[in-house]
Amino acid sequence: MSTAVSPCQSCGACCANFRVDFSVYELQREGGSVPDGLAVDVNGSTARMRGTDHVPVRCAALTGKLGQHVGCGIYEWRPSPCREFEAGSDACGRARARHGMAPLDA
Repeated sequence: MSTAVSPCQSCGACCANFRVDFSVYELQREGGSVPDGLAVDVNGSTARMRGTDHVPVRCAALTGKLGQHVGCGIYEWRPSPCREFEAGSDACGRARARHGMAPLDA
């Protein structure tokens, strides 16, 4: 029996392409699960994953090498924008294209 591996584990383009803003209530200090040290305050109600507002973009929680083998250091505690991002979506295709990768097959 084979176990399917997510295409995300060999990609990571979204984690090196988009700003990741989310509610401060997702931070550990507010009762959420996102580690405080991996986020910066944007304003009183919004936080941002470290590394996603710099150029080149690379989320501080991203591990590994893009396009080969990657992972999220806080996968179980990642913020809602990361949970909601869909592999194979238009945004996924744009991120992959920006890093020289072909779109995922539907």
